[in-house]
Amino acid sequence: MKQTGIRVFQEQAQALNLIAERLGDEFEHAVDMMFNTEGRVIVSGMGKSGIIGAKIAATLASTGTSSFFVHPGEAYHGDLGMFQGIDTAILISYSGETEEVIRLIPSLRHFGSKIIAIVGKPESTLGKNADIVLNVSVVREACPNNLAPTTSTTATLVMGDALAVALIEKRDFKPNDFALYHPGGSLGKRLLTRVKDVMHTSLPWVHRDTPLTDVIARMTEGGLGMALIGDDESRQTLAGVITDGDLRRALVARKDIYRITASEVMNTTPKTVQESDMFVDAEAKMLELNITALVALDDTRRVVGVLKLLDAKRI
Repeated sequence: MKQTGIRVFQEQAQALNLIAERLGDEFEHAVDMMFNTEGRVIVSGMGKSGIIGAKIAATLASTGTSSFFVHPGEAYHGDLGMFQGIDTAILISYSGETEEVIRLIPSLRHFGSKIIAIVGKPESTLGKNADIVLNVSVVREACPNNLAPTTSTTATLVMGDALAVALIEKRDFKPNDFALYHPGGSLGKRLLTRVKDVMHTSLPWVHRDTPLTDVIARMTEGGLGMALIGDDESRQTLAGVITDGDLRRALVARKDIYRITASEVMNTTPKTVQESDMFVDAEAKMLELNITALVALDDTRRVVGVLKLLDAKRI
């Protein structure tokens, strides 16, 4: 059974590589047609092709292309009213002869809709009646009987993904755009979250002249692994920070820790972030700088919080 699994992966990977090698200008034309459509991209297919089509429509819709799936049987019994002349239809049928799909062609032509066909046989009825044909033909199915749609459905799925990714690049679709279509998921929440939404606002402030032993106690109380050193009594002007790392280095380098004050240990150029910045950008900054915390500032450069790398878990 393990060898069977390996064979299926290898056969399907080989089939996809062959399709990639023969991909031509028709793919770019399909992307341009979908990008320039004034209406929606409506996907339809029957059986396994329909299941793949529903996924393709969902992927397009979530990445900036207005799209939905219509079952061809339902379309022929009233749902054709969902189509408009300004829409682009993606019809999927590996044989290109699926009756329920073929029956849609006259109505779509009457409406004036453009048709992109994803087929395994370009010379089929669907292929001959489409504006653009995307060929997903494979040598054989992974099924040992060469019957169950396996490799062909994988090829169709990847063709749909390729179209979606090309449109993402053509639209310059960014993570924040993606989040607008996924506000309920954890990814969407991360992409929509700003620093101010998760930063810590109960801050461990100390003065420049605070003894290091008192700084350690304040850091322990604060639980953020750092202390903020204020320039004045208002504790709004940041002079520097002391982190756990700063403490360890001071303890190794100095023997008279009871005589050391905060000003002798603090880092006077702490890394900061605006409270209005997106959390994912702040997280990327911490990872790039190999640090675990940023001091959050408001528009007036006043300290308003501390953002920790582990705050991602709070989203």
